[in-house]
Amino acid sequence: MKVLFIHADFIEYEARKKTKLAEEISDSQKKNRVEEVLVAFISFEKRDEGKEDAAAKALVTNIEEIASQVEAQRIVLYPYAHLSSSLAKASASIKILHAAEEILKEKGHEVYASPFGWYKSFNISCKGHPLSELSREITADDAEPEDQDLSDAVKAEEKIKSQWFVLDTDGNEHNLELDQKKNKVKGYDFQDNINLKKFCQYEMAKSRISKQEPPHIELMRRLELVDYEPGSDPGNFRYYPKGKLIKSLLERYVNDEVKRTGGMEIESPIMYDFEHPSLKSYMNRFPARQYTIQTPDKRVFLRFAACFGQFLMMHDATVSYKNLPLRLYELSRYSFRVEQRGELAGLRRLRAFTMPDCHSFCADLPQAKEEIEDRFELSRSVLEGIGYEIPNDLEFAIRVTKEFYNDNKEFVMGLVKRWNRPALVEMWNDRFFYFVFKYEWNFVDCLDKASALNTDQIDVENAERYDITYIGSDGEKHFPLILHQSTSGAIERLIYSLLEKASMDSQQGIKAQLPFWLAPTQIRLLPVKGEFVDDCLAIAEKLPGRVDIDDRDLSVGKMIRYAEKEWIPFIIVYGDKEKESGKFSVRIRGQEEKSLNAEELIALFNEKQGNMPFEPLPLHRNISKRITFRG
Repeated sequence: MKVLFIHADFIEYEARKKTKLAEEISDSQKKNRVEEVLVAFISFEKRDEGKEDAAAKALVTNIEEIASQVEAQRIVLYPYAHLSSSLAKASASIKILHAAEEILKEKGHEVYASPFGWYKSFNISCKGHPLSELSREITADDAEPEDQDLSDAVKAEEKIKSQWFVLDTDGNEHNLELDQKKNKVKGYDFQDNINLKKFCQYEMAKSRISKQEPPHIELMRRLELVDYEPGSDPGNFRYYPKGKLIKSLLERYVNDEVKRTGGMEIESPIMYDFEHPSLKSYMNRFPARQYTIQTPDKRVFLRFAACFGQFLMMHDATVSYKNLPLRLYELSRYSFRVEQRGELAGLRRLRAFTMPDCHSFCADLPQAKEEIEDRFELSRSVLEGIGYEIPNDLEFAIRVTKEFYNDNKEFVMGLVKRWNRPALVEMWNDRFFYFVFKYEWNFVDCLDKASALNTDQIDVENAERYDITYIGSDGEKHFPLILHQSTSGAIERLIYSLLEKASMDSQQGIKAQLPFWLAPTQIRLLPVKGEFVDDCLAIAEKLPGRVDIDDRDLSVGKMIRYAEKEWIPFIIVYGDKEKESGKFSVRIRGQEEKSLNAEELIALFNEKQGNMPFEPLPLHRNISKRITFRG
């Protein structure tokens, strides 16, 4: 089928006259007006015949993707024969039309189907933004297959039964129960920790579907950081210059910190042989959906973590017990997971992401425990450096087999005490995955959805699976334990959580902002008249940081408002007074205005920037010379 999508202020239509192919409708179905709507003008084609159910699913998939991108709450399906010269039979067309309508209704959308086979009049008001007019060619083959390659671990995760409890800092276990109908957790007094309650409810419900758009999506687009890429697969994004700057700075910081603490950086391929025995076996122990590709030579999958390359590399390495613990590290650009469409939510859950992936190879369990404790503090240092308050901004989760918990309770308790707040524990009677223990630090966002910003796991399978060995002090070969750590979680999730955190601050009356070292513009100069632009350019050359100048022909008030909307940390109005005195009145975001000379301003900048990575301004210094990426 061929489809023209219009994001409209409204559409109104009226069925005037039947054709010989018309479906029977009631009088109430002949006229309609729908406002704030995504309209799909559809030509059903011969190639859709005999595949009506799959074609309807493929149509729904595309509609949901575009509706999400343009933030449309209502949908109109409008049969429109004029897009193709190879039309399907009326019976097939009507079946696809109403099957898609029913699927969309079941998914909770407000949807209307314009009558098929009638001459209709219509009025429509297109919104006129870059995504308001899109055309697509859709086939039944575009439907997500029912028999998609799922690992055994994914299937197990869907059926797994867990025991949940809160473990407090005194070692007390508070068993939890979830009232599914009310989505309320019982068994612990959450009065002093409402965020932990939200986290427990989210995790125990195991529902990852997003019914509302999280606030960070509007922010990432309005600030011209990140946006949807309609020319790619859902869950893949375009980064504008300011967003790319933030992403690069985060990557550099995490990369440097892991390498500074002994992580040996490597690089490995992003695709692997689907039929490789070790890889296929491991895939079935990892709860992730894979992208698969047929190359000219073999069927391959895109990696969902950097484990594969590191494990194959370690298989070929000669290692002594004296080398352990050994940290191997890769910042994977990119890792890929076929997250389900309803789970995709901006930068929170996506299909291509940048993952700092560090594996520690340990001689035995005592060494592995020490390494986890050391890397626990590394994660704390990294996330605090980025701008999180630990533990107040995050929630601690532990997932563990019953056997490991009973045998290592003192170790588990030690981590909870390090965290210094209660933790949610998910315990399994049996081991479904390759690990016996993992922890996560989770961010709970504006919609009470949780996302892990880091993890560490004790892997008891993969050394033997990949034949990774070390020579022990006894001269014999042994299999190491492998720890899987992502020190900060996916870089994209850091951007998501920082934007969500800023949104929550705004709701509490605190001015939204990014950490100073990540602000795309750190200092903005506002010349009160055009004659001061050259002075501002000269000042900008002498100041550190990312400094730009609003040289547009605007009032000072408007320039200040624009700077405030961009969350600029330091705003300086420059005119006769500043030129004569040599002092600047600096508007510091979220603080009182300060009068500073150049030396004091530089000192304040250095204090705010600290030792964090720095990159130059990503756009032209003069705002008048910049393009607008998103209208």
